[in-house]
Order: sequence, then structure tokens, then C-alpha cells
Amino acid sequence: MLTPEGVGRDAQGAVVEPAVTERPRRTASRLLRLPRLRLPPRLAALRERKRVRELGSDGLALLVAALDVWLVVPPNVATYSLWLSWLAVPAVLLRRHVPFVAILLTIPGFFAGWAQLAAMITLGALARRHLVSWRTVVGAVLVGLSRFVLWPWPEFVALTWREHISDFIYGVLVAGMPVAIGLLMAVRQELSSRIRELARSREREKVLHAATVRSAERAKLAREMHDVVSHQVTLIAMQAGAMQVDVRDQATREAAETIRSLSTRTLEELRELVGVLRSGVDDDEAQPGLEDIADLVQDADVRLTMDACPAGLPGPVSRAAYRTVQEALTNVRKHAAGSRASVRIEAEPHALVVEITNDPPKRRQLGTLPSGGHGLLGLRERAGLLGGSLDAGPTPDGGFEVRARYPLAG
Repeated sequence: MLTPEGVGRDAQGAVVEPAVTERPRRTASRLLRLPRLRLPPRLAALRERKRVRELGSDGLALLVAALDVWLVVPPNVATYSLWLSWLAVPAVLLRRHVPFVAILLTIPGFFAGWAQLAAMITLGALARRHLVSWRTVVGAVLVGLSRFVLWPWPEFVALTWREHISDFIYGVLVAGMPVAIGLLMAVRQELSSRIRELARSREREKVLHAATVRSAERAKLAREMHDVVSHQVTLIAMQAGAMQVDVRDQATREAAETIRSLSTRTLEELRELVGVLRSGVDDDEAQPGLEDIADLVQDADVRLTMDACPAGLPGPVSRAAYRTVQEALTNVRKHAAGSRASVRIEAEPHALVVEITNDPPKRRQLGTLPSGGHGLLGLRERAGLLGGSLDAGPTPDGGFEVRARYPLAG
């Protein structure tokens, strides 16, 4: 026998306590890990439909109430008791719409007959709908009295006090059990809705947190671009303008003018991009598309052929085509200076085709221009995200060709 002295700090028997308590914990954990019953996919899909669940619930309630009346018929029963019992069965179909009316319709069949389950089913639906209210109290009292009071009245008076106490206990149980089950189902439904709302709230919090982090990163990136890149491009434009004024050679002046105009345009695009980053909004509509392609090629030796209506193209496809032409012409200026380029944009029935080709370089490139090596890779990734493709490679005459295909469906 355990004594207070035997459970002290220095007691030797204390070392066996973990072994005694481990088994219930392990058993409980195993019970918690029992797999849930999974229905076949078709049955699970049907179960998710509210109308199917309601029809199944009505059918089951009607079947149970009908079996309660049909299986055991008391001997020497009056005709009105039989009719009232059977009239209580279809009343269970009203429990979801008008549960209080349904309970009132089942009480005669329970009081003067034996339709007990019909009354209990409607009482549970009443408690689930109205919770603890006067309707639920009235329905529970009526069901309890129908179980407690025996009809006809002389038979009820002839019962002993022991039988009255037994019938009263059963009346409380018959009325209390449906109310408890209905309240439990209502609480479970409310808890499930709260859990779903909590899950949605957590998802919204995650989205807001991610948006906050992106906004902070965008603001940091905007500051870096404005402080470093914008300053350098401005200096390039100023130096090109000064060179255009100082030199007398016409070719050098034209080159300086080209550098200055390109630097100015780059600075404007950079400022627009910085504004978008600072605003924290994915303003894709502010990005240039095929409607701006003429501005892109007007100051270059480029032959443009367009057989597509920019207004009728999807926004992502139009922007991707513009970036493709822009990157390809940039590569032409960097790696094939002085060569002539051609741009062809054609709208097929289900796709937009963009082709940029250039002739072999006319003069040797002086020095090495900076290049990250990711321009064509980024274009290929952009085309892949849109479901298209991009191919690039040298042509047989020594030039270079970039061909992109963007689907128009969706």
C-alpha cells in the first residue's frame, strides 16, 4: 500500500512512476492517431453538396420514425392512436424549415400513440435551430409530458408511485437527450465556422505580412536604384550633351546625340519604375506594350513590320513582346554595332509571333560592354510563364535571330 512516506523525494519506489504513467499516455496518443474514415471520391463529392446532405438527412429521419411506428404496434390499440402515430411520421420533414410547428404536429402521435422517435427527432432539430429559447423549453416540456403521462387517463391514475417516478425519469431523459444533441450540433457548427474564419483570418494576415515585406523591399530597391543608377545615367546624359557641343565631327555629334537621347529615355523609364516600386502596387498596365513599339525603334536603323493590332492583344502578351524587342535590339547595339535589324510582329489565329533578326556586324566592337548574361534567359522564362516559347541563335549569314511565340488563348 502506498503511504505518504513512500512517495517522498528520497523514496526508492518513486522511480517506477514514469513506467506506470507512460502506458496510458501512449495508449491515448495511439487513439488520437487513429485514421479517419475516408469515403470514396464520388461519395465524398456528393457529401459536400448541401442539397444531397439535406435529402439524405430527411430520408434517414423519415425511415427511423416510420420503423418506430411500424415495428411494434401495441395490442388492442385504438384506431385514432394508430392514425395519430402515422401522421406524426411525415412531420419530421418540416423540422428544418418550421421545427416548432413540426414538434406540435408530432406531440399528438406521441401522447395518444407511440411515435416517440418522431417527437425526439423534431425536438433535436428545434434545439439546434433556436438553442435555449422558449420554443425549445415548450417543446421539451411537451415531449417529457407525453412520455410521463399515460393515455388513456384511467390507466395513468392506476399506476403506483414507483411507476410514476420511473416514468418521470424516462420523460426527462427522452426530452433532455434530443435537446443536448441539438445544442451539441449547434455548438459544433458554430465552432467549425469559427475555425474556418480563423483560418481565413490567418491567410489574410499572411498575405498582409508578405505585402508589407514586399513593400519594404521595394522601397529599399527604389532608393538604391534612384541613388546609384539614376545618378550614373544622368552623368552619362550630361557628358554626351557636352561632347555634342564641343566636337565638330558630324558622326561623333550624331553618336553623342544618340547616347544622350537613350540616356534620357532610360532615365525616364527608370523613374517610372522607381515610382511603381515606391507605390507598392503591381501596376502592370503602366508598363509599355506593343503600342509603344514605334517609339522604341524610331531612332535606330530598324525595319519594323507589324501585322497585329496592339489594342486587341492580352496585356501580358503585349508587354512580353515589347520586352522581347527591347532586349533583342539592345543586344544588337551591344554585339553587332552598325548592323541593320528587322522586327516582324505577326498575329496568327492562336499566337503572336515576334521575330528580330540582324545582319552581321559592320565594324569591330571597341571594348566590352557590360552584360549580365541573363537577358535572353529572362525572356525565355517570361515566354514559358505565358505558355509560349523563345528560340535564339545565329543565322547562316553570320547574323543573329530571336523568335518568340506567345499564345493568345486565355
